[in-house]
Amino acid sequence: MVDREIEDALARSFLADLPAELAGRLRAEGERADYPAGTTVYRAGDDPRAALVVRGLIRVYLSSAGGRQITVRYARPGDVLGIAVLVGGPAGTGVQTVDPSSVLRISGRTLTEAARRDARVAWVIAEELNRRLYEVLEQTAVNAFGSVRQRVATHLLDLASDRLQPGNRLVAPVSQQELADATGSVREVVARALRDLRAAGIVATAADSVVILDPARLYAESGGPAAQ
Repeated sequence: MVDREIEDALARSFLADLPAELAGRLRAEGERADYPAGTTVYRAGDDPRAALVVRGLIRVYLSSAGGRQITVRYARPGDVLGIAVLVGGPAGTGVQTVDPSSVLRISGRTLTEAARRDARVAWVIAEELNRRLYEVLEQTAVNAFGSVRQRVATHLLDLASDRLQPGNRLVAPVSQQELADATGSVREVVARALRDLRAAGIVATAADSVVILDPARLYAESGGPAAQ
């Protein structure tokens, strides 16, 4: 039975640029996995593995020695996770679902062995790694130079994801003043940004927290590269 979600995600991914025989083999060998929101699917230092995002929103983050986290990438359907670690080995990043999400686990061994034999495959992987680098640079620019609304959206996702547990709501424990301080703005401007997000049905607000109702739309508001 054809899994239409997987087929659609494959068609949107860089895997569609691989030789048809290899792409078909990766699909045949792949295994779908479904996760609730808040699931950590990869921890820093785990053995390298790769997966195609089929459904949901997934974040890749770095953790400090003190336990703080910063998101370096959000992945949506059609994005492939783990290509960099297949090439460079285990990394100090974690991977967590923000929405209920599904992935297709793909064989890293099959992909890397094909890349060593076939320059076409190696080039497709190199192009994908280049896209990932440019997206990280773009997200860095948004974080540094984006509008207040973009910075608010990014900071809310980071704060809420940092504390997300499976089965729980996505909540950012932050006041408007704290949010203003964190985004380099003032309370009145942040209040307007939150009001607009609330009116759009993306968040709900309380005195000292913000509940994220629609993580994918909030990420789109952040202006991140995958949201454009």
